[in-house]
Amino acid sequence: MPAPLPPPAVRDLGRTEFAECLAAMRAYTDGRGEDGADEIWLTEHPPVYTLGQAGKPEHLLRPSAIPLVRTDRGGQITYHGPGQAIAYVLVDLRRRGYGVRSLVQRLEQATIALLAELGLAAARRAKMPGVYVADRKIAALGLRVRHGCSYHGVSLNLDCDLAPYDAINPCGYEGLRATSLRAEGVAYGRTALLGSWAAAIGAQVAAPVKITRR
Repeated sequence: MPAPLPPPAVRDLGRTEFAECLAAMRAYTDGRGEDGADEIWLTEHPPVYTLGQAGKPEHLLRPSAIPLVRTDRGGQITYHGPGQAIAYVLVDLRRRGYGVRSLVQRLEQATIALLAELGLAAARRAKMPGVYVADRKIAALGLRVRHGCSYHGVSLNLDCDLAPYDAINPCGYEGLRATSLRAEGVAYGRTALLGSWAAAIGAQVAAPVKITRR
């Protein structure tokens, strides 16, 4: 039996422009080869709306000074901005032995576990990728798989301005509300939180595939 693969390496990029980070993810994915290392990139972006590859522009409800960028991930429209943490997950799914659906569940579970450590009860929803606190979305998720490897990832609202969500149907769902740790009254230390989140994501990415025997 081959030795288990280690968790991805973590890189803290600080604040990056969305378009530049997207280009870097694509370049890394295209050039990594069969032995390229899996990585988690932590970042945040200046204000930007991003629309998934099959996204519908009408989910932007009114004109906004915030730029709208069409991208190649799955899903509809979402918002990124200061005070939101993003973990981009560059993983060779073929080598890990599971598919994109499993990666989605692993990213959700890592985020739910982190929030539980902070005393906040969160959950996933059927057919609505992401993480929710009651009826409010606190983490959005979108992925792209190229050459068997993932990029894009999951965003978590820490203390971001929630007003930009009023101009969209978040993730394509009319009336869906967004929330953040600050809005939920959760105290945290940013550096420690990012470290714990990256560690939780890494552990989930590296967790062995469960085999069900009949």
